Amino acid sequence: MSERETEILVVGGGLGGVAAALAATRAGHTVVLTEETDWIGGQLTAQAVPPDEHPWIERFGCTASYRELREGIRAYYRRAYPLRAEALRQRELNPGAGRVSKLCHEPRVALAVLQELCQPQLAAGLLTILLRHKPIRAHVHGDLVEAITLAGPDGAEITVRAAYILDATESGDLLPMAGVEHVTGAEAAAEHDEPHAPDLADPLNLQGITYCFALSHHQGENHVIDRPEMYSFWRTYRPEFWPGPLIGFSAPDPRTLEPTERTFRPNPDTDPLAVSADQSADAGDKELWGFRRILARGLHQPGSFDSDITLVNWPLNDYWLMPALEIDGGVDAAEVRTALHEAKQLSLSVLYWLQTEAPRHDGGTGFPGLKLRNDITGTADGLAKAPYIRESRRIRAKRTVTERDVALELVGPAGGTRYPDSVGIGSYRIDLHASTGGDNYLDVASVPFEIPLGALLPQRVRNLLPAAKNLGTTHITNGCFRLHPVEWNVGEVSGHLAGFSLRNGVEPHQVHAETKLLESFTQELDRAGVERRWPDIRGY
Repeated sequence: MSERETEILVVGGGLGGVAAALAATRAGHTVVLTEETDWIGGQLTAQAVPPDEHPWIERFGCTASYRELREGIRAYYRRAYPLRAEALRQRELNPGAGRVSKLCHEPRVALAVLQELCQPQLAAGLLTILLRHKPIRAHVHGDLVEAITLAGPDGAEITVRAAYILDATESGDLLPMAGVEHVTGAEAAAEHDEPHAPDLADPLNLQGITYCFALSHHQGENHVIDRPEMYSFWRTYRPEFWPGPLIGFSAPDPRTLEPTERTFRPNPDTDPLAVSADQSADAGDKELWGFRRILARGLHQPGSFDSDITLVNWPLNDYWLMPALEIDGGVDAAEVRTALHEAKQLSLSVLYWLQTEAPRHDGGTGFPGLKLRNDITGTADGLAKAPYIRESRRIRAKRTVTERDVALELVGPAGGTRYPDSVGIGSYRIDLHASTGGDNYLDVASVPFEIPLGALLPQRVRNLLPAAKNLGTTHITNGCFRLHPVEWNVGEVSGHLAGFSLRNGVEPHQVHAETKLLESFTQELDRAGVERRWPDIRGY
């Protein structure tokens, strides 16, 4: 087993992890960034999920470095793709013309841009990236986490010692490993006085996961996959709270729970430049092909592409039969492996159904020309490298953000908690997908919110910081904190905080507790372009 030392160790190379590493290395600190897959970028790349963002994202409401990432993606398309002149002139170019976001794009493009952002720090020797490394042990002394041991792709172990350790894993994997006080699943309503929380706490009640995949359509061709081994089960599975079989075009409207028919028509002839992605006006999820489209052939010069490419992350392939997360006394590693296998089988079954049985607008059934694009996801089976994880373990924090801080019906349209220790902002509806506890969607209006520094501080442990979806939220408020811009913001601030603490010889809890230190730190965030207050806007 080998050892190495660094100032800051970031475990997990998702959006939060990359943002943390960039913030710390740009300030001159040495960072080791580890990632379990072979792609950095997390939900944007390895999980293949186009960004879910609020409607004001083009003007304000994110950090400067997140905007740098977004504009880098657009620049990549302008530089490398055969865009038609009208698309090339679009300042707010949406490469996929998807309705979920103003910036739908392919995962490999995001990966290329993230790698480009990291390259100067790699060349300077400040950043080391260890791909295909999974944390397996934490070395703890009292309230300090001294090191993390990781297993590499060949089974060899490496122990990395660091002054600060940031947990940017998708599921908060370091929290139980290091004995950090944390929460899983749903808290009881009485704990935080949350109207939508259950009467009894349920640590095993987590939002469903999804194995996403990409599709193109080629009329007259046959790309039907082998019948998945669990197809009979998934084809007939009908949840009690669903209007029909899970695999079908009828599903609840997330906001009203009314049965709603989705439509599916590959490669429509409509002009993709006419698409306006604004979830405050239209969720955009009723027409499935265009919902998360990541390449629109109509944006490019004629003949460049014979099909759009769409990303399948729909109600049909959300998996919630059991948690895909190890929980002491509830879920073990073997059960997690079973959950992941079943989730993959669900997504493959959705594809097979689309290819063979799905009703077409012309009265026929099946779309055999649908092609599973493993070149887009970079995998042998064609599914994303990792499941889309919506809900992580969460630290027990100095400050927990609750439904009463952000729900529009509770605080009013101009409300929302204002924090003296705000270190960022975000906005999204409180959006919980169907869960392992048997809950249907919960999708209610929220207000633009601030991120308190106290939510990034564990109650006891002094040098481990959350840098992804594992900050101090509840099962309910995780529903609006889990999206791409907020995860990036959380990771970036944790990277800044670790660096600030090192340079000033203090600890993060002191920065939070002492007014002068907090003022100095927030001024640093201001200089870095971390927006900490909203202008006068309304929730939706």
